[in-house]
Amino acid sequence: MLFNSIDFAVFFPLVFLLYWMLFSKDIRLRNLFLLVVSYLFYGYWDTRFLGLIALSSIVDYFIGFNIPLQKYAYRKKLLLLLSLTVNLGLLGFFKYYNFFIENFVEAFSFFGLTLSADRLNIILPVGISFYTFQTLSYTIDVYRGKLVPVSNLVTFLTFVSFFPQLVAGKIYPDHYQFNAQIL
Repeated sequence: MLFNSIDFAVFFPLVFLLYWMLFSKDIRLRNLFLLVVSYLFYGYWDTRFLGLIALSSIVDYFIGFNIPLQKYAYRKKLLLLLSLTVNLGLLGFFKYYNFFIENFVEAFSFFGLTLSADRLNIILPVGISFYTFQTLSYTIDVYRGKLVPVSNLVTFLTFVSFFPQLVAGKIYPDHYQFNAQIL
């Protein structure tokens, strides 16, 4: 759903009115409502990629939550490495798989070797770079002790998938810091 579409022109006022009229008293219901509409917004383009944003978010929520609980520094580093591996692995696969396969085949053909490697017909999920780096920056800041981990999963999932900012553009330095009471 594009911001300048008729669908969004109907979606946004409806979400705005429901948010303020039905859920203005309870922050937990507000966050749950925003999470649902944000996933609807993201899934409107292609529902197959809802699992990716959920996986990335859940991995970093649990890693961020568990980093401060670790007694030893090497365990904190292992958790951070796990977050980096999962998130950058997903991003790298979707953005660069075909690029690396083509260059690998081309490199061997330079030496006269013919390799057969199939390209995958991969669709790049909208906003994957944005939410990948957003969740990673959260985990890195928790690791460095700059942020206290969020204790509520719905709050964190809403922070990552919040529809007005998910596909809107660039990440700015203080963009990922949030107040769990406001969101």
